Amino acid sequence: MGNLASTYRNQGKLNEAEQLEIQVMDMRIKVLGAEHPDTLTSIGNLASIYRNQGRWNEAEQLEIQVMDMRIKVLGAEHPYTLTGMENLARIYMNQGRWNETEQLEIQVMDMRKKVFGAEHLYTLTSMEI
Repeated sequence: MGNLASTYRNQGKLNEAEQLEIQVMDMRIKVLGAEHPDTLTSIGNLASIYRNQGRWNEAEQLEIQVMDMRIKVLGAEHPYTLTGMENLARIYMNQGRWNETEQLEIQVMDMRKKVFGAEHLYTLTSMEI
């Protein structure tokens, strides 16, 4: 179901993707729990759909929720946590919230330097965005 939701998102069928991703998220919360990494991925995927729909406030709320839970469950330096922070920075950027974007991107870049090293692809990607 999650893969089909992703396919819909990639095809631009955002309403279908949203409906399916909500089902996936609800089932994962029920079966795996709200803090499970797979559940957090579903919530992040729903936030991505909202971003693609231009629903910035809803996307922001979900990304903050995912980021906070990933920090709690996986730790602040985990690659998934850093990706969530980067996603939140993109939301800020699309809203014209430049200072918040800059602060978050610098934090992600610094953490990736620490975790992966200065020449790692993830670190370099953080530097170019």
